[in-house]
Amino acid sequence: MDFNMLMSKIYVVVPNLNGEDYLQECLDSLQELTIYHQIVVVDNGSTDESLSILDSYEDIIVISKETNTGFTGGVNTGIEYALSREADAVALFNNDAVAAKDWLEKLAKGLGEEVAGISTSKILLEDRKHLDSTGDFVTIWGVPFPRGRHEVDSGQYDDNQDVFGASGGASLYRAEMLEEIGLFDDDFFAYLEDVDISFRAQAAGWKVKYAPQAKVYHKLSATSSKLGKDFAFYHFVKNFILLYTRNMPTKLLIKYSPLFIIHLARLGVGSLLRGQIATFIKSVWATVKLTPQTLSKRKHRQSLRVLSANEIDNKLYRGLPPRPPALQDDD
Repeated sequence: MDFNMLMSKIYVVVPNLNGEDYLQECLDSLQELTIYHQIVVVDNGSTDESLSILDSYEDIIVISKETNTGFTGGVNTGIEYALSREADAVALFNNDAVAAKDWLEKLAKGLGEEVAGISTSKILLEDRKHLDSTGDFVTIWGVPFPRGRHEVDSGQYDDNQDVFGASGGASLYRAEMLEEIGLFDDDFFAYLEDVDISFRAQAAGWKVKYAPQAKVYHKLSATSSKLGKDFAFYHFVKNFILLYTRNMPTKLLIKYSPLFIIHLARLGVGSLLRGQIATFIKSVWATVKLTPQTLSKRKHRQSLRVLSANEIDNKLYRGLPPRPPALQDDD
């Protein structure tokens, strides 16, 4: 696809929930981007002054929802709007982040390769010194993690390269890919949904490109912290299980099941020590109830897979899993 054509049909979708403290700074930065785009804000039932702030922007499309449908429900609404208007690509952007002026332009160049389905950013924390994410990876334990989180940015991740996954907080998705593999999985609601769609993209033969020149500055967990630790832990555990059981080829599902079970047990023991065992049990039970959906979605995803199990295995991170981001004390 011609690069100039791609630039003319980009939509930037911003999900918002009670983001009055940082929404304006986010939108102001998006309005200063160097290439043409249309901003779509999907408000997930905010009860603060978010809608009043949005009313002051005449050139931003606002889609208001009565209730919170999660990150997945919010971004899917925006993506569907963009695809219905023949978008070539759809960017997702967190409401608690600020974009460099050439952010979108650099991401668009990352989609220049024929098979690139997703282009993702170098995301720094708001101090602009420490990293939040330089691409997501999945371990053989089934545990996903953002590369470089909390490291001082000294240029150690400044090479353009393929990565396993893209952060849903600041990435660009090719419309053709979304139409092939589907949108974000609503069963995830929040957390790891971006790794899930990246896993599906990889399996279907689409590459995920890391564009280190595309810089974003993020107030880490500014939105999710308002929802509480139990909310984060519940969805992380549930989605950790869904990510593994819905995406791993059967050969790898069996091969790495001992490691997966060990890590799940680790999460359970940790929840007991923190007084969250009831939340852990609730999250595991939620995945049990979702078994019919998991079997159906797994069958569909495996039917779209073009990479062999060995090729996917080679993309997995071999090291020990780091501490889950949703459980870090400073998130």
